[in-house]
Amino acid sequence: MSAQSSSEISSAAQPKRVFVVGATGYIGKFVVRELVARGYDVVSFSRERSGVGASTTADETRRELDGSEVRFGDVSNPDSLVKQGICGEHFDVVVSCLTSRTGGVKDAWNIDYQATRNVLDAALLAGASQFVLLSAICVQKPLLEFQRAKLKFEEELQRSGLIYSIVRPTAFFKSIAGQVEAVRNGKPYVMFGNGELTACKPISEADLARFMADCLEDASKQNRILPIGGPGKAISAREQGEMLFELLGREPKFKNMPIRMFDVIIPVLSFLSKIFPKLEDKAEFARIGKYYCSESMLVLNPHTGKYDAGMTPSYGSDTLRDFYTRALKEGLSGQELGDHAMF
Repeated sequence: MSAQSSSEISSAAQPKRVFVVGATGYIGKFVVRELVARGYDVVSFSRERSGVGASTTADETRRELDGSEVRFGDVSNPDSLVKQGICGEHFDVVVSCLTSRTGGVKDAWNIDYQATRNVLDAALLAGASQFVLLSAICVQKPLLEFQRAKLKFEEELQRSGLIYSIVRPTAFFKSIAGQVEAVRNGKPYVMFGNGELTACKPISEADLARFMADCLEDASKQNRILPIGGPGKAISAREQGEMLFELLGREPKFKNMPIRMFDVIIPVLSFLSKIFPKLEDKAEFARIGKYYCSESMLVLNPHTGKYDAGMTPSYGSDTLRDFYTRALKEGLSGQELGDHAMF
């Protein structure tokens, strides 16, 4: 179904009221803008200081989320969500773009599960009939705490009685942009193994926002788990590097790292974390690193147990080549990894 235009929605007697949490995140900002453009009555809920390092002020947040009503509070606090967020009002749809900032053990359970559960409870209080959740494609093979936390909430959402859309995107452009500056500055492209261990169908923030907004009206996207990738074929780490060098007009130069290094680091950190609890997250970050260096961000075929590019739906028009071209020309403003940076 094609996306409804803002004029189509505006012509209705009353536009749907939509409450968005995680509104200042990498995807959340684009979701808010897309919903506003389509004519929905949007309320965005955010911390007063947001962004990487809490560097974004309340006034800057209002400008970033222009067209929506911005309310400030704390998703980790149920009272704040009710009193400062929904304010005893009715909302038709709640959209959650929440995700833990680091993927650390406590952070994952506090945000990916508990804070998102708080939002579901607030949605029920607000009389919402629909909930759109930004999840992740990697929860198919849950080996990490944030994946387990996301799955626990997904299960509770499906039992809530609300119309749900659980959106599981493949890699974002941001997540595979970390080496753009280094390669442009003459350094080799770093990859694990031969660079063919993993592949993904990267999707832009704007295309993902459009897909999530489609869920509000497209019945075929409701009461479903929705894996989604960007346009084109799946691309491996080696192919990502080759594309960068091609756009720079240079011969490819790679540095191969052994995936086995994690098999030394992880047991050591896991053992030490039992003695020094502050190392618990360090061990988890090492597990996260190994996961993303060895597991593809594609649909896992339940019959073969292998990742399947053909089973991974494609959506949108923004390609990785277009993104790399812009990044090499204009820089990576807005694509900072912040607390998610590990390497």
